[in-house]
Amino acid sequence: MRELVRPIVQAPMAGGISTPALAAAVSNAGGLGFLAAGYREPEGVAVEVAELRALTDGPFGLNLFAPAGPPADARAVERYAARIAAEGELGEPRHDDDHFDAKLALAAELAVPVVSTTFGAPAAAQVEALHAAGCAVWVTVTTPAEAELALAAGADTLVLQGFEAGGHRGAFDDLAPNDLGLLALLRLVAGLTEVPVIASGGIFDGAGIAAVLAGGAAGAQLGTAFMLCPEAATSPAHRAAIESDAPTAVTRAFTGRRARGIVNRFMREHDAVAPSAYPEIHHLTAPLRRTARESEDPARMHLWAGQSHSRSRSIPAAELVAELAVETRGARTTATAGSAHRG
Repeated sequence: MRELVRPIVQAPMAGGISTPALAAAVSNAGGLGFLAAGYREPEGVAVEVAELRALTDGPFGLNLFAPAGPPADARAVERYAARIAAEGELGEPRHDDDHFDAKLALAAELAVPVVSTTFGAPAAAQVEALHAAGCAVWVTVTTPAEAELALAAGADTLVLQGFEAGGHRGAFDDLAPNDLGLLALLRLVAGLTEVPVIASGGIFDGAGIAAVLAGGAAGAQLGTAFMLCPEAATSPAHRAAIESDAPTAVTRAFTGRRARGIVNRFMREHDAVAPSAYPEIHHLTAPLRRTARESEDPARMHLWAGQSHSRSRSIPAAELVAELAVETRGARTTATAGSAHRG
């Protein structure tokens, strides 16, 4: 964070929304742009890193999905597949590690400035290898216990994901309770360590950034706030949903892992029976969700978004970073003046 002009991090958004153009625009504006390696083949990740480096000389990050736990109950997956069969084409459920080791090795080989993980922390030896390559290691956590595990592995920075955040919950264990709001999580973890923490979840403006900075964070990570930027590869149907005031909910219906999205028909009809089975359900529904995106059918798409999604702005990413920085300064000045007045 010391290298950043502005304490603003663009969250990695797997599934195609994050692009080299988006990450470069944020980094060039003084923040930290991120690429998402989740669901990508290592060769494709290498191509995107090269594209990003052609667009910026600034620091950037690469996010990896840590391996899932044991394989899911095959019978539960089969029952869910039978339930959703009428929705459209389904894929073959399978258990894999998303090429985690290969992507870690690639990140070290390419000397990516920041390597972050979601769904778990790398092993201590893996962190040491990344450090030897000049990579800083960030780990997403949703509880103080996860923060302690990440610190024990040698994490340089903790990304604290509050329950307000859109997309997948970054919890190490999908079945563990992890419903802490961001400010509560921030205050619980801030006393554990001197390691910098980045606050993420429901932040859409400078007032939100100023609030988490006042709470002890070194920076704020925003995801949904960047999804309407032209550099993001958000589909038109997804953009329209974000611009609406529709409610969000946390569901396993699309991937078998808890994730926050805008409520739609698929979620309403299937959430109650969706098993905890990631990545099996992710692979099962991948063709269905791809077809829904291509046909602009919001009823069957995963419309990942944070709780305050309607506050997102449809402006270029660099302009958004600049506006957020101005708003943050204004909010902090107002807070300081109010404190002095009360004193």
